[in-house]
Amino acid sequence: MNLGMPEMIFIFLLALVIFGPRKLPELGRQLGKALGEFKKASNEFKSQLETEMLNIELEERARKQPEPGPTILPAERLIEPAAMPPAESVPRATLPSANEPDPATPVAAENLSAETLNAHPLTPDTPGHNA
Repeated sequence: MNLGMPEMIFIFLLALVIFGPRKLPELGRQLGKALGEFKKASNEFKSQLETEMLNIELEERARKQPEPGPTILPAERLIEPAAMPPAESVPRATLPSANEPDPATPVAAENLSAETLNAHPLTPDTPGHNA
């Protein structure tokens, strides 16, 4: 149904004669609101129909795929590699034996004997990381 310009003018003049100039703007607003509501309802119906079609398609795909067995997920990393210092920067020193006192613990000056002072040199025997 193609309406050209002459047909549109004729319908407008006929509506103007039937309803009058005071009622015509009100009828135009009501017609516009009705068309807007119809368009909104049709869009909602269309989106609901598409959603249902998508759900049905997903259910069919799920039925066609075989049930996989239990999958083993990879273990999570506990320490980020960026947080760890590079291996070259970690000093490699020997651990003190059980009979030697720990050099990090403070010892009272009166408890020190000549043997204790000579047993632990001030510099370590192992070379540092700068050597």
